[in-house]
Amino acid sequence: MSTLRFHAIKKSLASEPIAVKEKERRSDLFGKNVFNENTMRQYLTKDAFVGVMNAIQYGKKIDRSIADQVSSSMKDWALSKGVTHYTHWFQPLTGATAEKHDAFFETIGGGMAIEKFGGGQLVQQEPDASSFPSGGIRNTFEARGYTAWDPTSPAFIYGTTLCIPTIFVAYTGEALDYKTPLLRALHAVDDAATAICKYFDKNVKKVTSSLGWEQEYFLVDKTLAASRPDITLTGRTLLGHSAAKGQQLDDHYFGSIPSRALNFMRELETECMLLGIPVKTRHNEVAPNQFELAPIYEEANLAVDHNSLLMDIMGRIAAKHNFKVLMHEKPFAGINGSGKHNNWSLSTDTGVNLLAPGKTPMSNLQFLTFFINTIKAVNEHEALLRAAIASASNDHRLGANEAPPAIISVFIGEQLTKVLEELEGVTKGKLSPQEKTELKLNVVGKIPDVLLDNTDRNRTSPFAFTGNKFEFRAVGSTANCGNPMTVLNTIVAKQLKDFKVEVDKLIDKKDLKKDEAVFNVLREYIKSSKRILFDGNGYGEAWEKEAKKRGLSNNKTTPEALKARISKETIALFEEMNVMSKIETEARYEIEIEAYIMHIQIEGRVLGDIARNHIVPTAVKYQNTLIENVKGLKAIFDKKFKTVSKEQINLIEEISNHIEGINANVTKMTNERKLANAIENAEKKAHAYCYNVKPLFEDIRYHCDKLELLVDDEIWPLTKYRELLFTR
Repeated sequence: MSTLRFHAIKKSLASEPIAVKEKERRSDLFGKNVFNENTMRQYLTKDAFVGVMNAIQYGKKIDRSIADQVSSSMKDWALSKGVTHYTHWFQPLTGATAEKHDAFFETIGGGMAIEKFGGGQLVQQEPDASSFPSGGIRNTFEARGYTAWDPTSPAFIYGTTLCIPTIFVAYTGEALDYKTPLLRALHAVDDAATAICKYFDKNVKKVTSSLGWEQEYFLVDKTLAASRPDITLTGRTLLGHSAAKGQQLDDHYFGSIPSRALNFMRELETECMLLGIPVKTRHNEVAPNQFELAPIYEEANLAVDHNSLLMDIMGRIAAKHNFKVLMHEKPFAGINGSGKHNNWSLSTDTGVNLLAPGKTPMSNLQFLTFFINTIKAVNEHEALLRAAIASASNDHRLGANEAPPAIISVFIGEQLTKVLEELEGVTKGKLSPQEKTELKLNVVGKIPDVLLDNTDRNRTSPFAFTGNKFEFRAVGSTANCGNPMTVLNTIVAKQLKDFKVEVDKLIDKKDLKKDEAVFNVLREYIKSSKRILFDGNGYGEAWEKEAKKRGLSNNKTTPEALKARISKETIALFEEMNVMSKIETEARYEIEIEAYIMHIQIEGRVLGDIARNHIVPTAVKYQNTLIENVKGLKAIFDKKFKTVSKEQINLIEEISNHIEGINANVTKMTNERKLANAIENAEKKAHAYCYNVKPLFEDIRYHCDKLELLVDDEIWPLTKYRELLFTR
């Protein structure tokens, strides 16, 4: 194995940056391979174009005749670009994307063939759904599932394939993907937010949820990664001693991007431009060989699709540049992990960001309405938000030094906290003329000035207000954004719906003016949501004790966190907002708990294999070398040999202790895994893996990492941290 390690190092050091040619401007490349509005104007008839745009903007159904026109035009456009196949591209609950390619080619008899793609093939397909997670919605032998065209996310060309974004549902109609519930949640928040906007602007007809994700990732030389079974099979290092130099000098963050990595980024960005993914920012992150890219904000559904597509193409392009992309939230111990911050806001069809203050007291009251209602929504459903970002991999990151804790809280800054405190003092019922003036001029009117001095942000906050948006920072780097975005938009929609009921009640029954009613309800929300506001450091026992006093959940593990997914409150919430049925909600819980079990099970098997088949034999081999050395010293020095061989003998004993520790803990872990596997109840099995199997990983790793420091570097079998992180 050591031969493989040094061969990998030698090959990686010989890797040169792969040349990338960028001849066209980004603006000229953007969307060239996308069947977007501009392309549709060129290829569609007027009726077909209007039909598709009505579906995108207003959710109107596309009739079959329009679908036939669209499919014919889409085919002509795709063939003009050398496309041979088409696929319904969807996002099943595996965490990856899925696609089945069909050729446009069809025979027509007489030895002839044509390229064919009809409206039926565009609108709906029937892939084999038997092997996709369903959470018990249907049996494995019930293979039928349907993919249905999502016109709000434009088709695109990747390679020689036309990819059509679709939803994925079971034969019985239940959602089997991330997109379907997200679309329902976006519809719910549109309806609820538009109704609230009518208080301030009667012209608002639609509210759109926007998302700007920030994708963090590691780039590791492909050959070095291939020499590590743990990286290959689990996406992270299950063992490995920290390098002498890590991130402590802060010399990587925002530093000069290494040439190989920069050329990878350039090709990735070119591909993103062609696919209409508006990537804008790239930089070194804090940890060695860690990077980030971020796009311009988009409509949430499209942004989710683009992030899923990005993660697909990153791996393919990285391979061309002799890299492996590590998306895992914590691929290396002792240094920063990776997140995917979800920057979220709401915007009207009149061009107003509802989470940005305006120039008038009225627009600022609108801002406060959506700002405070979002805080209230998080306060009411903080445990569900935690469940939305729960995974075996994100458990490693949450609560680490650089990442948000598992306790969900909201950071709004000192200045906005003062604004809320002043609003809390609003008189109940009707406001005096003096109070109205005071509020509108000295409180609400000054919000834009307040935000100018409130640009800093708490980097450890899970959910922070950052000037004109909320940043959900606890989302993990491997996550499909559809999951947290579905939950966030649903809880905000529910909160806005309740808010309207309360305001209308005060207007109708208490005879209050609209502004007075809004202020009265907001005042109560501020009082009832204080527990969720936290501006301090989210680490340590002090905050945990304080959070417990406030009644905030502290679900540190995925099995604990996921329970909120199937609470009575959650099921009622999703059903009321028409986002998911009880069956769909419970199915997702089953899928996520099963995924957790599988991840820990795989990691346990891989760790046991590496420890016993790689580490122990290497340690024994080096120990035998030491034993031969001691024998030689005895032959030379006779009675004095104990003195001259003292260090070698101590080292032999120390190695034996670590070998014993490895074998004992691997045996114990294997036995605990067998006991866990015998448990039929998924929740109990997950708890067994979490609390009985997983803790043994650290015990095994401890002994393996100690041996790494003792055994001769020339024979150590696994590529070390210093080589993985500092080979550029």
